Amino acid sequence: MSHRYFHRQRVCFAETDLAGIAHFSNFFRWMEEAEHAFYRSLGLSVHPLQQGASDTSTGWPRLKASAEYRQPLLFEEEFEVELLVAEMRSKAIRYQFRFWKHPDDPGARVLAARGELVVVAVVAVPGTREMRATAIPDLFRERISCVDPEALTDFPSSLLPP
Repeated sequence: MSHRYFHRQRVCFAETDLAGIAHFSNFFRWMEEAEHAFYRSLGLSVHPLQQGASDTSTGWPRLKASAEYRQPLLFEEEFEVELLVAEMRSKAIRYQFRFWKHPDDPGARVLAARGELVVVAVVAVPGTREMRATAIPDLFRERISCVDPEALTDFPSSLLPP
């Protein structure tokens, strides 16, 4: 079972402003990319078609997304996104993210940003556009576990829906 994942990224030109600093909105994309890579590393997918498509396949919409910025990430800068499974309830998972500058240099490594995603397992109601919360599939529960709460000391706690 896995509760932590590291994903490398590099700031692309199109992700920056005129000063060459990564635009804030990209941090949300990078959190989602890290989440998808985490699932792939476990042989899972966030997309129902990759889960053995049927009308009752599980989807994962976002209930909450937030980010806090501390240091800029610059054009061409390589950084590391650390994903931590902070909490898992019956229908929702809360992920915490840390964005690390200078990931290969322990002396220079510094927190650039941190973020949070709360995702909810849903199924589509056949014949409608409605989604209903559902239990997290067993396949996900078998492969994902929560990180030790001590690893989350620099994150505020948040509550998930039951």
